[in-house]
Amino acid sequence: MKNKLTILLLIISMFLYGCGNEKATINEQEDTTKETSNITPLTIYTTIFPLYDFAMKIGGEHVKVENVYPPNVDAHSYEPTAKTMTHIASSDALIYSGAGIEGFVEAASEVLEKEKVMLVKAADGIELLAHGEHAETEDEHAHDDEHSHDEKAHKDEHDHEHSDEEHKDEHAHDHSDEEHTDEHANEEGHQDHNHGDTDPHVWLDPMYAIKMAENIKNALVELKPEAKDEFEQNFLTVKAELEKLDTEFSSVINEAAHKKILVAHAAYGYWEARYGIEQIAVTGLSPTQEPSQKQLTKIIETAKANNLTYIIFEQNVTSKISDVVKNEIGADVLYLNNLESISEDDVKNNEDYFSLMRKNIETLRTALN
Repeated sequence: MKNKLTILLLIISMFLYGCGNEKATINEQEDTTKETSNITPLTIYTTIFPLYDFAMKIGGEHVKVENVYPPNVDAHSYEPTAKTMTHIASSDALIYSGAGIEGFVEAASEVLEKEKVMLVKAADGIELLAHGEHAETEDEHAHDDEHSHDEKAHKDEHDHEHSDEEHKDEHAHDHSDEEHTDEHANEEGHQDHNHGDTDPHVWLDPMYAIKMAENIKNALVELKPEAKDEFEQNFLTVKAELEKLDTEFSSVINEAAHKKILVAHAAYGYWEARYGIEQIAVTGLSPTQEPSQKQLTKIIETAKANNLTYIIFEQNVTSKISDVVKNEIGADVLYLNNLESISEDDVKNNEDYFSLMRKNIETLRTALN
């Protein structure tokens, strides 16, 4: 009997010991949960896709990032809904390029600042390309060789065959010149998205993208200084990958058989400046800037003269004019991603800035050889 009592007490002791350990384990789990729940993420909104991707990569668990632009949107013409603007107004920060493509941000900046939303201009500190600095842009298509335009004419992008007297009149809108009317009918209809004198597509240059990523990192540090070390380390990882991407671009373009590409949209001026390619663009910096009949003829003649067998379209931009060029020269179609936004398939496939840019490199490899 005594032995049975001893055994029973031993079993009870073991049971209580086990419960104690289980309770300790539960307490440890609760402590861990509490510790994790103490990480309250910043709510960040972004515009173009690279900013979303960089913010996610640099911010890690300390950020909850929402992209303003839905899949397949043309950033040049998109306007967010009132509901989206309300969400942005309750966020910690809105990260935008600041390069002239997001007209809605400038319009809403005062309201957002009153709501204590940090406005982060990712392209801050980057000297944007002046309109017309590219090797082969719509400006050059519009110029006649014998004309030289004064500075004001260049800034207003009135690059047509006007007389000196018309230039002195500062391009009054009652001209009957067909080219002038064609271009400015488009510009007047999209004043909110006029890029002015600079090319906004700076994020396509991996080296400038480093500066944009750094500006994002600095903003996150300001918002959450206690996570500075993590932000700094994550930024260095992104920077290293961007430098690698720059090397890959240089290698493919340096080894190319020729340097000209025929594109639907003049979004690639930074590749011209960085790597030496030449873009022959059907439409201007904004896809709404369509060429006149004379410009279109020159584009087709240039493509034929250079034996260009590909025309490059973009996943988020459609252009009937570009289809005309394709059919006229019998070109095959390739695609580049301008990364203003991504497609629904890209979302499903978990594509990021780097995977999409490497697809762009492969498109260039085909088009330039």
